[in-house]
Amino acid sequence: MYHRQNFRAMGCDILVVVDQDSDSAPVALTQVPNWFEEWEQTLSRFRPDSELTRLNQTFDQPVHVSQTLWDVYESSQWAEQFTHGLVTPTVYDAVLDAGYDRSFDILPRYQNSSFMPVLTEISPLSVVVVDKAARTICLPQGVHLDFGGSAKGWAAHQAMERLQVEGPALVNAAGDIAVSGPCSNGAPWEIGVKSPFEPEKYFDYLYLKGGGVATSGKDRRRWMQGERLRHHIINPMTGQPAETNVLTATIIAPSVMYAEAASKAVLIMGADDGMAWIESNPDLAGLIVLENGHAHYSKKMQEYL
Repeated sequence: MYHRQNFRAMGCDILVVVDQDSDSAPVALTQVPNWFEEWEQTLSRFRPDSELTRLNQTFDQPVHVSQTLWDVYESSQWAEQFTHGLVTPTVYDAVLDAGYDRSFDILPRYQNSSFMPVLTEISPLSVVVVDKAARTICLPQGVHLDFGGSAKGWAAHQAMERLQVEGPALVNAAGDIAVSGPCSNGAPWEIGVKSPFEPEKYFDYLYLKGGGVATSGKDRRRWMQGERLRHHIINPMTGQPAETNVLTATIIAPSVMYAEAASKAVLIMGADDGMAWIESNPDLAGLIVLENGHAHYSKKMQEYL
């Protein structure tokens, strides 16, 4: 029997499902919103009293951080290395310059100001000084962190790991999906990939017995800045929202954090380079939807259709 929990956290809709042979939902399921609230209070760049906000206000001195913030930092560090710098939390200032300066729930879809391109220099994460033994992070002057989708993927994975002791579990944080294993009857989970053209419809369906799925796109979190359409995925090489022919990129990987980093990288790379990169990595399967509506599937993706 599927027990569900729906709520909003981290600026997005969260769906949690546990497959358990019981008429009553497991107690842990009711605790998931509290877990996300704790994580958001640590990791949100929009909350003035969050731990991340306090870290972003302290320069040139080591700051002892919580285990949660440290774990997400290490996850983002891995993502930067894996994507050769295309996915990095040091894009904070570039995201602000693009107009994404508040939670998307309250971000005006049109910002009535003349657009002046700002060339924001993105520093690599290697400029941040860390001490693993002391669990400290030292930001150099002018460098701020924005964990963004990486935090949502990490949170989905953490919630799934806590829930899997109750039964097979799936956690979906705005398209960042963590799956503990097959359903209790051995069947895969059916996961709909929403259409970027008709949000109430599905572009395709995936069947997954474990691991992670993530979709990155410029179809949802976008707004007008002056006369220019902007979105939230920054290309660190330009300091600007990525100019790409990819509308959405959906990736299946061994974990949701892995999939989240890969989907962003593919969107930034563009369809041709992105698909070649997917095919070169045996852990990945991908679906790329272009601006013109055409779709490209990697060879490995056929295993999940």
